[in-house]
Amino acid sequence: MVSFETFLPTNNPVQRKNSGTMGYDVPEGVDIRGRYDPEFSKILTRDALQFVTDLQREFRNHIKYAMEGRREAKLRYNNGGLPGFDPATKYIREGEWVCAPVPAAVADRRVEITGPVERKMVINALNSGAKVFMADFEDALSPSWENLMRGHVNLRDAVNRTITFHDQARNKVYKLNDQTAKLFVRPRGWHLPEAHIFIDGEPATGCLVDFGLYFFHSYANFRKAQGQGFGPFFYLPKMEHSREARIWNNVFDRAEKWAGIEKGSIRATVLIETLPAVFQMNEILYELRDHSVGLNCGRWDYIFSYVKTFQGHPDRLLPDRVQVGMAQHFMRSYSDLLIHTCHKRDVHAMGGMAAQIPIRDDPAANEAALELVRKDKLREVKAGHDGTWAAHPGLIPACMEVFTNNMTNAPNQIHSMKRQDASVLIEEDLLQSPRGVRTMEGLRLNTRVGIQYLAAWLTGAGSVPLYNLMEDAATAEISRVQNWQWLKYGVELDGDGLGVKVNLDLFGRVVEEEMARIEREVGKEKFKKGMYKEACKLFTRQCTTPILDDFLTLDAYNNIVMYHPIRSSRL
Repeated sequence: MVSFETFLPTNNPVQRKNSGTMGYDVPEGVDIRGRYDPEFSKILTRDALQFVTDLQREFRNHIKYAMEGRREAKLRYNNGGLPGFDPATKYIREGEWVCAPVPAAVADRRVEITGPVERKMVINALNSGAKVFMADFEDALSPSWENLMRGHVNLRDAVNRTITFHDQARNKVYKLNDQTAKLFVRPRGWHLPEAHIFIDGEPATGCLVDFGLYFFHSYANFRKAQGQGFGPFFYLPKMEHSREARIWNNVFDRAEKWAGIEKGSIRATVLIETLPAVFQMNEILYELRDHSVGLNCGRWDYIFSYVKTFQGHPDRLLPDRVQVGMAQHFMRSYSDLLIHTCHKRDVHAMGGMAAQIPIRDDPAANEAALELVRKDKLREVKAGHDGTWAAHPGLIPACMEVFTNNMTNAPNQIHSMKRQDASVLIEEDLLQSPRGVRTMEGLRLNTRVGIQYLAAWLTGAGSVPLYNLMEDAATAEISRVQNWQWLKYGVELDGDGLGVKVNLDLFGRVVEEEMARIEREVGKEKFKKGMYKEACKLFTRQCTTPILDDFLTLDAYNNIVMYHPIRSSRL
């Protein structure tokens, strides 16, 4: 767990105190250090905080144990070890068990849209025509106090169907349609703290805050007339081992018992987005078998995890990130095994993200981008996926058309696409080194995207359109760790950079030149007002550090923590 001292106020110029005269009514042992707001206080009620506090106290030692397991695994990999299937759980992988039946409410998940919990985004996503909207407190959100609390206000209003938004510039009011997407919520990963809420003297676990506040304010709506399997629904990120799934299962059991709703009412999809987790898919589903509605190919984070897992292996260097797609053998094997595993266990196998966004000023380029999306989705549905992700509402019709036209037994392929061939996959299929070239343009693109994303993140935006793609923390992580890997091992570049090795001098020149390019592209005034220089320092430090940090956002987080000088009140 992150220590108390990590998130104390520093001389960081971004971190500052806010003025105020009121405090939140909190249970014993709880201290709220974020800005007081009357609307936030309706989320941070004493009872809601007590529910979060009880979860924190019951599960914090289990979380610490799971994080220690991650550290031990990392040490093994850094010393030359490889991830693989656990012989001790072979009986689970070879057993004939299945998960609880998929509820009718979420049987059809052909297209899911994802995005941050910003108010207008929530309305548009729920109205988008997608089957599911995944409201994201994780990779698509910069977790400032304001973003988090407003996000919970927005989700409460969405569940209550009272959410509206008045766009002053367009003089347009947004509200929910009669038919909307099913709402799933993605809390943060186990590793992330919530430094604005202290419980018993240490920062709360971010995901328990996200889950606890949303569940507390939404469960009654799901309880009214729905019963088992009708929600709330969640997406669970960044797992590395089934012991982490076991914690979530126990959290769900605890929440259902507290709320008096039927066991199995809460359902969750797990993102398989770390390399160690691909060897634990059966075990993860087994732990969550009463609460599972499948697994998802979180492919961008999976690429990031491949580099992170093999940071000590100079024989497993990535080519340019644009070349690491689903045609790579290790990526295709990962997808095939996920489909096989999910369908064997009678749950959804969800495809990956289409990160393209509409190119409004260039119809030819827009059509070319849409064609790439169609080809990717056709590959997914033919492989056996039951649905897919899109980052923008404009992609939903194309994705829906592909899945509808090629999925003969809608609403899903769980029982019609039992993949037998994936059972012959061996560990090396999942570990094979990716093939391709490493170029100067790849180094430049990583640097340009990483700096611009961080600049946006530091100013409150966690989902950023860059170069006709929607970038989030996962794609920024790829940029960071690939630069770090190339620097560490002095990669010799291909193409125009033939014979040139990546070193600190070269990287320094690239950073300087790409900063100049960013200034030209965004304009001098925006560059001056933005946090590009701060982002550059942070990104450069992350790329050149001798020891790779586990997550970019952990290092950046202290830059957006803002403490309130008035402590919480206990009335």
